[in-house]
Amino acid sequence: MEKLKYYCCVEDVHLKSNPKGSSNVKAQIDAEDSVIMQQIRSEDWVIVLDEHGRDIGSEQLADLVGDGGQTGSARLAFCIGGPYGHGPQLRKRADVTIRLSSMVLNHQIALIVLLEQLYRSWTIIKGQKYHH
Repeated sequence: MEKLKYYCCVEDVHLKSNPKGSSNVKAQIDAEDSVIMQQIRSEDWVIVLDEHGRDIGSEQLADLVGDGGQTGSARLAFCIGGPYGHGPQLRKRADVTIRLSSMVLNHQIALIVLLEQLYRSWTIIKGQKYHH
């Protein structure tokens, strides 16, 4: 994350999984959905990371990051889901839904992959020698 701060402001917000402590999966998803929607601002460009999202490469992610900056959005919000994925409110609010992998990744691994790919995106945008 330190390397990314050279290019942009980065905030890593972790939300409690299953905030109401329910054993019901739908209740867990709905509770997490409500909590995350409270964090998202109306002017945010929201990118949901989901295994069923659009498959993109590093260059396309760089385009997405660059395009997000052109939308007039105050910030880009990348959303990594909990163990059961994202709820309906966030899915509806998403500006873009992408996947990091065809495989399911736990949120810690997804965060590492996302941060590396964001760093790679910025080096592509700036024409620096990190990506090939």
